Order: sequence, then structure tokens, then C-alpha cells
Amino acid sequence: MKLYTLLSNLYSLSKFEGENPEIKSIEHDTRKVGPGSLFICIKGYTVDGHDYADQAVKAGAVAVLAEKPLPLPVPVVVVKDTQRAMAVLADAFYGRPTQNFRLIGITGTNGKTTTSHLIERIFRDSGDKTGLIGTMFTKIGDKTYETKNTTPDSITLQKAFHEMGNECVGTAVMEVSSHALELGRVHGCDFDIAVFTNLTQDHLDFHGTMERYKHAKSLFFSQLGNAFIQNRPKFAVLNADDEATEDFIKWTAAHILTYGIDRPADLRARDIAITAKGTEFTLETPRESRRIALKLAGKFSVYNVLAAIAASMCAGLELNQIIASIEDVEGVSGRFELVDAGQDFSVIVDYAHTPDSLENVLKTVRQFAKKKIFVVVGCGGDRDKGKRPIMAQIACDLATDPVFTSDNPRSEDPDSILQDMLAGATGSTYKVIPDRKDAIGYAVSKAEKDDVIVIAGKGHETYQIIGNQTLEFDDRIAAKEAIAARNQ
Repeated sequence: MKLYTLLSNLYSLSKFEGENPEIKSIEHDTRKVGPGSLFICIKGYTVDGHDYADQAVKAGAVAVLAEKPLPLPVPVVVVKDTQRAMAVLADAFYGRPTQNFRLIGITGTNGKTTTSHLIERIFRDSGDKTGLIGTMFTKIGDKTYETKNTTPDSITLQKAFHEMGNECVGTAVMEVSSHALELGRVHGCDFDIAVFTNLTQDHLDFHGTMERYKHAKSLFFSQLGNAFIQNRPKFAVLNADDEATEDFIKWTAAHILTYGIDRPADLRARDIAITAKGTEFTLETPRESRRIALKLAGKFSVYNVLAAIAASMCAGLELNQIIASIEDVEGVSGRFELVDAGQDFSVIVDYAHTPDSLENVLKTVRQFAKKKIFVVVGCGGDRDKGKRPIMAQIACDLATDPVFTSDNPRSEDPDSILQDMLAGATGSTYKVIPDRKDAIGYAVSKAEKDDVIVIAGKGHETYQIIGNQTLEFDDRIAAKEAIAARNQ
């Protein structure tokens, strides 16, 4: 695509004259720049892309998009906001791919990953070719690719959607983070169905206040559009039990379908029965009631399933088919995942890294635990510090034996993070063991028959970030090794 043709999509562009080279790729990372690239200068938290523009040109960039004039031997296009322009240009460069298939997005503090995987499974079982983008990986058909962020930047995102279109994907499902909404990463994405799971404390290091955090989430629903298009309607699937839903209803023009447990909703779960191995509930819809038996445990799993059912119904799938898929799901990696190495006590690994998610997991465990409950938990460094004492308090309130340890300390001192947590600790039964492997080993060594160990915070992650190092670490492997060592 010629530069002028690509730039014609930026209607606010000031007058630009210069060469009109062929643009073969759009990049904002100099490591990916090659001959024919348009390099976009993005101001990040730690680096400024403008400082690397010269390096990009040396690597083959034939044009540069910037927020200020730069003395370069290639055309420099100056715009007010390169982040916003990048989304527009990426969508245009890759042929506006999300207009060619159904796109379902899930936002919320907790439950995004599980809900997105449930929805993807339902559509895959229906015979649709699917795509999935989220915390764990990007998946196109049967192929999976590594992802760095819950929601990738707009170039990576549109490129993935373009590949989905080439692979004839019929339905794509993706997690939409509050960061992505605030930073405009999903600008240009033509969502058909937007799902809201819940809103609880997290990411206040980025958003500052809960009100600003809620506002970021609200952008997802307010940006669904105002037109009522009969052959491609827009739907907002909202959790009736969450207070934020009342505002989201006001802020969206999309058709609304609600789900819930405690308050009236279009889809409602009743008579919930929870065990260590699964959950049963009665699904009530405006048309019928059905008893559903899940292999997933916990009230939070019921919410995720309700959201997935609602989104699938908005897309026109039959309830019988939806339920058949849901009941067949074994689980999602790192989400209330049982670790079985032949031990006579339970070990559960879960991604719970917010106060609400930790509380949900521990309350679920309390419903079936016969004896002691150990919880191994820490808090991430360089993240919301306000939730640290809250999570420690929840661990002390709901577990008999809390073990406080490191999560991903990043650039922070692990002992400092633990001190922040201990400000909320109560009682005398908790232990502080900074090394995560040792903490897991301690819990395993002390567990007796019918006890439950919850290892919280990292879930599916196979690494631990300490300082500037990313080290191999998997809670599930650590637990199995500790059990093996105990048996010896």
C-alpha cells in the first residue's frame, strides 16, 4: 500500500508533501522494522519511540509517523497522537479485518480468561472456525502463539485479525483489558458482542481510582455504536449483580442481555450446589429452565458460564448445543486447576491475584473443605499496592493456614511487598516464606489427609519475574515436586 493511500485514513492529518513510498509493514518496535516499514513513534512509560526513529530508518523504514518534526532522510508525518493514529492505520493496512467475522470481547476484573475460553469452546463445538486472543495465548484455528499482554497493541491485534480472516475464522473471542481501552488499543475493532464480568479493585497503580477504572471499562460499551443494524446487531452482555452494570446500561446503545444469581436478570442461576469436583445449578431463561452440571467448581464459575451462555445466545446458538459444550468443559489452565500427584490432600492452583478473586476461590474451598485450608499467596511488584493488605486479610479470614510469599516482585524488594501485605494480616497462624518454591514446599509438608492447599496468584504462568530476570517457575510443577519429595 502506498503511503499516501494509507495516510488518507487519517482525516485530521495536516498537509503533507513528500515521497510516496510503498509501505510493506507498520511497526512501532525497531526490532521488527525492515525494508519498506512505516515506523510509528510511541511514547511509552520507560522509552520514547522518537528517540529510536533514526535507528528505524537505518533498519529500512521508508517513512516515520511522529508527534513532532524529526530531521530524517525519509518522509516524517506529524500527528497529534501517534497511539490513536496507529490504531487507524493498522486497521486500514490490514483491510479492516474485524468487519469480516463475528467478534466477541470480554472485559472485567476477574473471569475474562475463563469466559473467553468457554465461549471459544462453544463456537468451536458448533462447527465454527474460531480465533482467541487473551492472557494465555493467541489461537487461530488449531495453531497457538505466545502473547505478551492480555490485549495486544493495535498493530499486533489487527495483524492477528488479518491472519484469522485468511484462515476463514467465523468467530473471534478476545479479552479486553482496561489498559487496552484506556490506551485505545482496540480502536478500529468492530465488536459484535461485548461481555462484562465484574468490577473489583485492581490496576489502581494505572487508573488511580475505582471511578477512573470503571470509566475505562465503560468505554467498551459506549463504543459499541449507536446504529441498530438489523443484519448485524450489537449486544452488551452485563452482570446484573455488579453495581457498575447500572451505569453501563445508560452508556450503551447496544441491545442488552443480563445474567446473574442474586438479582433479577434475563439469565439467572438458581439452586446452586458446589462440590470439589464441580457445580450444578438451574438455569432460568425467559423461555425455559434447565438443570446444568458443570465440571467447574465455585460460584464464580457459575458467573463465567452464565456470561458465556448469554453471549452465545446473542449470536443465535441453540441452548441445547450451548449446554452440551459447557457441561463437557474440564477446566481452563491455571483456573481452579487440581494438581493430582497421588496425595491424600487437595492442591488447587488458581490465577487469583485480586482481593475479589482470592475471596471467591477461598469461599468456594470452604464449602467442601473437611479440615485445614492452606493458602500460598503473594502480590506482584510494580502493581497496585493498595490491594496487598486487603489480600492478606482475606487470606487470614478465610484460610486456616495462610503462607505469604513472593509472586512476581519485578523491580521491587520482595520483603517490602511482604511488609505491605502483613499490614493487613491478622491472627497468629500465618507464615512468611519469601521464596515461593519453599513456601509451596512448606504447605505440602504440613498438609494432612483431606486438607486443601490453594496456591494463588500465578495460575497458568510458567515464569517468575525477579528484578530484570524472567525465571522458569510453574506452581503446578513446584507442587508436584514438593509432593514427590514428601513421599520420599
